[in-house]
Amino acid sequence: MIRWVLVIFLAVIVFSSLLPWLERLGIGRLPGDLRFRLFGRDFSLPFASTMLITLVVFLLARFL
Repeated sequence: MIRWVLVIFLAVIVFSSLLPWLERLGIGRLPGDLRFRLFGRDFSLPFASTMLITLVVFLLARFL
């Protein structure tokens, strides 16, 4: 259980840092992605995008 939480947490960090590049592809603007502004800074938590990409990678690994 803790391993999956750690994997999802690391994926959120990676995709948050890659978000400006991934937005050109449409990733990061899904209905489950959170964006908010706090103290003049924009924060993004791409939960839905992370789950979508994780599912794609899982399916690729499963069938290869």
